[in-house]
Amino acid sequence: MTVYVGDRTIDGISVMADGQPLDTYEDVKTFSPNGFEWSYEGPEPTQLAFALLVDHLGDGRRAAALAERFMRDVVANFQNEWEMSTADIDRVLASYGAAAA
Repeated sequence: MTVYVGDRTIDGISVMADGQPLDTYEDVKTFSPNGFEWSYEGPEPTQLAFALLVDHLGDGRRAAALAERFMRDVVANFQNEWEMSTADIDRVLASYGAAAA
């Protein structure tokens, strides 16, 4: 199980997957060339949503199809510090029903 951790400090933001920096996956799809952000709706939070989903699902097309909804439902609601596991992502995707399949 992968654990994703985000932190926003005075020095900037970091997003880790099991202690390693999470790839932005901009080479798969770019929502924002500015990297990750969270706690609001926009292109940077969508890039984070997409990266979390690609990393978890291993499927860029599926991740792209789900990124906007996942950003609105999850990423836009993150606090300055957050943690999310693959089980948490699976629960969100399961709540989407057929849309997540």
